[in-house]
Amino acid sequence: MEGLLSRSVEQKQKLEMIYLATDGQISQRVIRVLDIRDEEILAYCYSRRKVRTFLKVNILSIAAVRKQLGA
Repeated sequence: MEGLLSRSVEQKQKLEMIYLATDGQISQRVIRVLDIRDEEILAYCYSRRKVRTFLKVNILSIAAVRKQLGA
């Protein structure tokens, strides 16, 4: 996961993430990582349209957003 997050910062690549909030809610978001810290990441969240902080331990799944062909 660290390598994927680092590439996202370097290449300004969007990532799709499934995240478990502290209140137990699970959400699917598209983000762009701005900074990687010890226990959290700072990222622009396209769902909320603002910069948010996410705890690494609460990331259930994360992957690069695939470009749609022909769209």
